[in-house]
Amino acid sequence: GFICYQPALKNEPWTESSFMAVIDDSDVAVDCQWFRGGWFDPLTILWDNIVNRNISSNPPFNDDNVNSSGASLALSFKLSPGTTKTIKLLLTWYCPESNIRVNVAEDFAGIDAEPNSPCTFPLPDEELPNKERYKPWYAGRFADIQAVGSYVRENYERLRHETAKFTETFYRSTLPSEVLEAVSANLTILKSPTVLRQTDGRLWAWEGCCDSYGCCTGSCTHVWNYAQALSHLFPELERSLRETEFIVCQNDEGHQNFRAPLPIGEPLHNFHAAADGQLGGVIKLYRDWRISGDNEWMRKMLPLMRKSLDYAIKTWDPGHLGILIEPHHNTYDIEFWGADGMCTSFYLGALQVAIIASEYFETDCQLYRQLLAAGKKYMTENLYNGEYFIQQSQWHGLHAKDPTAMDSVNKYPPEAVKLIEQEGPKYQYGEGCLADGVLGAWMTETAGIETPFIDHELLKSHLLSVYKYNLRSNLSNHDNPQRGTYATGKEGGLLLCTWPHGGKPRLPFVYSNEVWTGIEYQVASHLMMLGYVDEGLEIVRTVRQRYDGKIRNPFNEYECGHWYARAMASYSLIQGLTGIKYDAITKTLTVKPTIEDDFSAFLSTASGYGLVHCQDGKVELEVVAGTIKVDNIQYKETITKTGN
Repeated sequence: GFICYQPALKNEPWTESSFMAVIDDSDVAVDCQWFRGGWFDPLTILWDNIVNRNISSNPPFNDDNVNSSGASLALSFKLSPGTTKTIKLLLTWYCPESNIRVNVAEDFAGIDAEPNSPCTFPLPDEELPNKERYKPWYAGRFADIQAVGSYVRENYERLRHETAKFTETFYRSTLPSEVLEAVSANLTILKSPTVLRQTDGRLWAWEGCCDSYGCCTGSCTHVWNYAQALSHLFPELERSLRETEFIVCQNDEGHQNFRAPLPIGEPLHNFHAAADGQLGGVIKLYRDWRISGDNEWMRKMLPLMRKSLDYAIKTWDPGHLGILIEPHHNTYDIEFWGADGMCTSFYLGALQVAIIASEYFETDCQLYRQLLAAGKKYMTENLYNGEYFIQQSQWHGLHAKDPTAMDSVNKYPPEAVKLIEQEGPKYQYGEGCLADGVLGAWMTETAGIETPFIDHELLKSHLLSVYKYNLRSNLSNHDNPQRGTYATGKEGGLLLCTWPHGGKPRLPFVYSNEVWTGIEYQVASHLMMLGYVDEGLEIVRTVRQRYDGKIRNPFNEYECGHWYARAMASYSLIQGLTGIKYDAITKTLTVKPTIEDDFSAFLSTASGYGLVHCQDGKVELEVVAGTIKVDNIQYKETITKTGN
């Protein structure tokens, strides 16, 4: 084969690159002397040689100052009828540097800009002289492209075998095909440019990625709340995200930047914390502890968890009402004013896991208990309208300034002030039926907590209302002045929010008319967890019909960018149907199926993976790779459907 090498241009180390192509066959012709000429000359001559079978091997030019126009491999062979020949082609590359550097605090010194905006792109290279940039993980593991090629050749059979074993194990699951497709197709996100890994092993990610740059920076906490795949398949990498959030991006007050810089380092703390991201991080920290079984890690992280939660209490619930009442930033890139079901459910979920963790490590949590009790009562008595949970918009009597004075960059024009005076702050949902309205309850369920802080009947009522009002089989008559390409025309989709009984604000929260697959999957799996399998499967089928390969890529459920992280909520569908959870602290395997038939389902833990087989109420664990120590198996009967 051959290696193509491009040395770094002056002052641009990221332009250095290598490419290797190798065929493991003694008859291969390696031509490193392509025709030199302008325009399409090299390719034209190359193709002419192929057509006329004028194929030969040529070494690189002798003169070091003369570069080839390119190089190629060719292998000539004959096949008799009914015979086969396998050709192994190794392609690999090595680009040890990059020019990626985003949201780094020193870059914004003296710049009147908001580094935490949803889409922050790298500054021009000329503005970043001699500053550290992102360096990919493999560049710290391999010295050069020869080392990469040697590793592949030496480990190819093992890597292929392990990959095939994982694939074969996963597809031995007997769950519905649309569920297996939704889970597996979105695992491509983990191998896409959305996900980066530094040379020190820590993960960092965009929300999604565009054609030539990442979209929405910083392992955004509120977007990655939804992604469940990484925590089960690569839990150590998931924990690196928690360490970045709580150790690097959290200051002494407990304020947490929801977008981490790259290279990972201390950020500026000059923007709102994200309520759902910060509180979701508390829940995920608990989940990752139970998955890892690492008490020492959790002992180190617990004080940081409590500091984060204490900041949330002080900032958004200063009156200790058990609800988030002060304006709180969230995944819709806006602030909710007053108590709402979505972010209050995050708050109560974070309190619940903090109580469990604090009690385990014998730390006082009396305040958390008081707030949890108050919040449960308030959410039930004040935020539930008899069908679903709503928002109580409030902008008077708060510590926050008048909403007309909230915009620090441009003063509101008169028409905007008039609208705010009539309806209150922009971008609320009020009486709306929000698909994410009990998202915190889903988060705690996926974290392994079975006793919800919201009554099961009220959870069911909310989710069935979302199913009833927000799921559309045909969007032809749906008005969407926002990003309509996610679902449009005769396609179906689950709307983020609807106002079935009126009361829609003139300017509801941004994106409210859209359809996001990550939210569709979390609603579907949550319905399944509560026994509504048919309803959940209908939502999953609706998504997969949009992504059937005719119009959209079935391996790329895009939102703000391709391979969007939120879509990995689909992994929770396994738990939704089977109720399978493994707790590495207690060594307990729980199976709580909501499907009536016997099944086999994939299970991945921190120490190994395999299949859980359930037949006639009897559970058997088949470990395929690694080890999974189980001291106790709990089988629980399916939740019985009640209500409408």
